Amino acid sequence: MNKNNFSMVLYPFTAVHYDQAIALWQACPGIGLSDADTRCGISKYLDRNPGTSFVAFDGDRLVGTILNGHDGRRGFIHHLAVHPDYRHRSIGRQLAEATLAALRAEGINKVHLFVLNTNATGIEFWQKMGWTLRKDISVRSEVLEHNTC
Repeated sequence: MNKNNFSMVLYPFTAVHYDQAIALWQACPGIGLSDADTRCGISKYLDRNPGTSFVAFDGDRLVGTILNGHDGRRGFIHHLAVHPDYRHRSIGRQLAEATLAALRAEGINKVHLFVLNTNATGIEFWQKMGWTLRKDISVRSEVLEHNTC
């Protein structure tokens, strides 16, 4: 891969990008996928949060994603992923900046993100971006029912 022969374009993440996005997530160690990441689950999330998630393309190749939404008061970032062949080109930073700008435009002033504790690359990225590790809270989950999409 020639780093000089690279032209990235960001687009809003829509359901038409699902097949390429799931393939990217599966190729990126550290991305935790669950039954919420089905085509139906991601489509519902994107429909509920239009214009806050983005994909990065080099030509017709999807090389990065950020899945993001909000509940009206807080933003939540999931699945920031950059293809390993495209890392260290500021793609992750540009995806993060685009999603944060979209949240600001919707009046959201605080964002949380989810990184698996085993994802050293993700932890390092967010530290370099200046994000704070919260030690005063923990995340707990309960499955109400398995995804029926």
